[in-house]
Amino acid sequence: MDLTSLYHSEIPSFLQEFSLTPPMERLKGIGMDCGCEYTNFPAYRHSINSSRFEHSLGTALIIWHFTSDVTQTIAGLFHDISTPVFSHTIDFLNKDYLLQESTENGTQEIICQCQQIQTLFEKYKILSSNVCNYHLYPIADNKSPRLSADRLEYTLRKFICFGTKTFDELSTFYSDLVVGKNEANENEIMFTNFETAIDFSFASLINSRNDISDEDRFAMQFLANVLETALKKGILLPSDLYTTEEYVIYKLNQQIEMAKLWKKFCLFSKILKTSEPPSDQRWFQIPAKKRYINPYVRSLGRAASLSESLNQEIQRYLNIDMNVWLTAQGETT
Repeated sequence: MDLTSLYHSEIPSFLQEFSLTPPMERLKGIGMDCGCEYTNFPAYRHSINSSRFEHSLGTALIIWHFTSDVTQTIAGLFHDISTPVFSHTIDFLNKDYLLQESTENGTQEIICQCQQIQTLFEKYKILSSNVCNYHLYPIADNKSPRLSADRLEYTLRKFICFGTKTFDELSTFYSDLVVGKNEANENEIMFTNFETAIDFSFASLINSRNDISDEDRFAMQFLANVLETALKKGILLPSDLYTTEEYVIYKLNQQIEMAKLWKKFCLFSKILKTSEPPSDQRWFQIPAKKRYINPYVRSLGRAASLSESLNQEIQRYLNIDMNVWLTAQGETT
C-alpha cells in the first residue's frame, strides 16, 4: 500500500539512497501484522498486506515533511531496521508481552555493520550515534498516547489496510496536522481542528482493539511457540529470525512436524475462550500491550479532555479484560 504521495510530494534523493541499503531492503520481507496476516481469522481474510519497509519509509517521509531535518528523517527510516520476522511475535517469544521492546535490540549494531550505510553517513555528514535511537526526537517518537510520526504512520496505514477509512479521509486527517507545542511545551504533531481530531481518535481505537483482540494475541502466542520449538530442534537458527518471513516459512515447511504446525496456524479461523483454566495445553492466557492515541488539538488540549464520549471509549478500551483462556479452531483442525 503506497502512501508516500500522501506524506510528502516527493521522496528526497538522500532518503532514496538510504532506503536502498541491504538492511532496509530486508524489511520488504517483514509484514506489519506480526504473522496474523497468514491466518484465516476474519479480520485478515480481506486486509491489505503491508511491509515494515513501507512503514519505515512512510515514517521517514512524515518526519521530513514536518521537520526538513535529514538526521531525524534517517533516524525514523531506521527505527525498525532490527525488526525480526513476524515483528512483535518475537516479543512474545522473548516473554516481552507488555513492553514489546525486545525487538528494538540490535539497531545500532546493524547500522554500524553496514558499509553502504556508513558510506552514506560520510556523504551526508551524519553521525551514527544521532540516528540509532529515534526516541531522541519527539516528532519521530514520544511517549504514548501522544502522536508521533511512527504512531501516525502505522495508524493511517491500518485505516487503509483494514478498510476503516478511505484515502480521501486520510488526506483530511493529514492536511489538518501541524507541529506545535503541547502541554509540556514540547514539539508534537497535532491537529488544528477539533472535529477532525475526534474522528481520528475514535477510528484509531478500532486499530487499538484489533491489536489486542483475542485473535491477534492467540496468533502471536501460537506462532511464538512454533518458532520456539523450531529453534530448540535446530530447524531454525537464531540468525534466521533476522532474514525474511518467506525464508523462515520455507525452512519450517522442510520438516514434517513444523510444516503441520505452520499449516494449522494458517487455517485458524475461529477463537474459543473460557474464564476457567483448562487442563488442555492448547489453551493460552495471553496479556498484551494496550496502545492508543490521545492527540493534542492546538490551543485546546488533549482530544480526550475535550470529548467525554471519546474519554469514555478510551476507558472502555483500557478496561478490556484479557484474563481469559484462548484456543483456536480452523476449517480442518
